[in-house]
Amino acid sequence: MRIISRPRARFLATIGLAAALIASLTGCSQVVEAFNGLNAGQNATIAIPTPNPTASDVARPFDSDFSYDGSTTLSSEVADGLELRIDVWAADPKRTQEWTPDSEKAFGFAVNVYDSRVDEKAVLAQKRRVYLSMVSITSQVSQSAMNQGQMMSPFQFSADPRTLVPTDTLRSDRGLLLNSFQGGLLVPETTIHQLPADAYGITLQFALQIAVEGSANDDNSFATQTVYQVLPIAIYSPSTASE
Repeated sequence: MRIISRPRARFLATIGLAAALIASLTGCSQVVEAFNGLNAGQNATIAIPTPNPTASDVARPFDSDFSYDGSTTLSSEVADGLELRIDVWAADPKRTQEWTPDSEKAFGFAVNVYDSRVDEKAVLAQKRRVYLSMVSITSQVSQSAMNQGQMMSPFQFSADPRTLVPTDTLRSDRGLLLNSFQGGLLVPETTIHQLPADAYGITLQFALQIAVEGSANDDNSFATQTVYQVLPIAIYSPSTASE
């Protein structure tokens, strides 16, 4: 039996671990080069290639999923297994990199609710009803350090959703019913007008007043609450938009 000294054994173990690591990250020719480096001495350094950054790794000028994808979903759990969603999308221009301070910037949004306790096709009596009585959106603009605070709320929106939908849409004194077969609230387009020339972002702040049914088909189990969500939107300089 051949006896291997402890330092030599540790060195061989290091080779084995390094080989496994390199093989998972590099091609065969690079594995051979790495082994040659190890054989040259125990203090040899193995250079492991660093992957090139992907598009998602590149820093954004104003961190906004909406601006990056052209749409986003803001989700809130309003009760156990009961989710309220605000879907927002760019309407005009659809390319969010064309959203500049002096341009008209239109977006659409929809509000719906999903009850995971029952099948999506279940009748209304089996679902926990959610009524929406008010939608309010305020905003805060982000500007260069020199001019911060000039426009605190350049965009505002406030409406009773019952005034925004056809008169035959299901409703009550509690508000517009969101989880009916007719669907929830749809606002196809609303516009953010001119912003300060040095604006590089705007944050929309949603506030939704809702009444949530605690148990399905139980008029006495409703409780009211206000749902808050924020939506950051990047604003690009005209030169960036033209590119």
